[in-house]
Amino acid sequence: MHPSATPPKPPGTSAGHPDVLVIGGGIIGLVTAWRAAGRGLRVAVADPAPGGGTARVAGGMLAAVTELHYGEETLLGLNLASARRYPRFTEELEEAAGQRIGYRRCGTLVVALDADDRAHLRELHALQTRSGLDSQWLTGRECRRLEPMLAPGVRGGLRVDGDHQVDPRRLTSALLAACERAGVVFHRDRAARLTTAGGRASGAELADGTRLSAGQVVLAGGSHSGRLAGVPESVVPPVRPVKGQVLRLRMPDALPGGAAFLARTVRAVVRGNPVYLVPRESGELVLGATSEELGWDTTVTAGGVYELLRDAHELVPGITELPLVESCAGLRPTSPDNAPLLGPTELPGLHLATGHFRNGVLLTPVTGDAMAEVLATGNLPEVARPFSPARFRPTAPGSERARALEEQPV
Repeated sequence: MHPSATPPKPPGTSAGHPDVLVIGGGIIGLVTAWRAAGRGLRVAVADPAPGGGTARVAGGMLAAVTELHYGEETLLGLNLASARRYPRFTEELEEAAGQRIGYRRCGTLVVALDADDRAHLRELHALQTRSGLDSQWLTGRECRRLEPMLAPGVRGGLRVDGDHQVDPRRLTSALLAACERAGVVFHRDRAARLTTAGGRASGAELADGTRLSAGQVVLAGGSHSGRLAGVPESVVPPVRPVKGQVLRLRMPDALPGGAAFLARTVRAVVRGNPVYLVPRESGELVLGATSEELGWDTTVTAGGVYELLRDAHELVPGITELPLVESCAGLRPTSPDNAPLLGPTELPGLHLATGHFRNGVLLTPVTGDAMAEVLATGNLPEVARPFSPARFRPTAPGSERARALEEQPV
């Protein structure tokens, strides 16, 4: 953990109140609370079921390279910074919690099933190369040599040895235990309203009417972050839910000859649909994930299950012989530019840690460090500054409103 420090007390802090109130006890809220407590701050978390949230549904891919998309080069820097922190972060968290988090340095294989997919992968490989990333092009035969369970029709692929995985459920459980050991206080109820005093955030009112006061407030409510009452309209985070359905299957202990069913994460795009298979050391195989703009619906549908199994079967035909253990759905918190909102808002005392979309698990270490730094010192680290909530202000440089104002006659 970071060395303890004695940070300056924010305005409004008193001996009976925490320095920081974190609204939301999912993976991002918990890592913020744990790291802030490690900096010597007194921290409380408000959540009806801390340790829940979307991370429990996630695949847990630490895919800074294979998740690279056109137009997201700035986000790539943050993703890489967080991926580099994972080994040390894992050591610190497992020691603090007394639990393993299922971190596996297994690498990732992205494959193409037809000529169009192959051409798309070639373009992605070129983008990765221009970005200075380590990615190796393989023929279909070389892909099948690495993963013998792949379909014979695989046309080629990308081997990325630096994209690993972690078990999000174990990670969340460890963060919860580490928070408790660090003295974080949990209020197991829903935050219904942000409270303010003297022109700054001062705490929250819970659903049962309890009022909690704190020197600083962190809104880390995932896809629900934009729904908290009492937040001034100018600082409401522009976060929406994007549904993802996930299946969990059970792999055999070993194939004939002792080989693993899958040794590494396998990804592909099948008929335009991204699909991934993440093999855990425990024998669990996570299969996902759909991407659906359906508001707050978390229903597991027959269609979603069918599409995931159909696409995965084209990649790994043996998938249909595995026992289906669980089906679930979650809501990814998504911002307009698919990147997180980190740090202070225009309302003094209110910070955001939300909008991580498909990278919440990957960005856990860097988010915890950045939020703890800004809470303890008032300074947002340089790596996180491009993701300040200020970029979505109506008059922020480059925004539509700012451009309109610039075009007005003087």
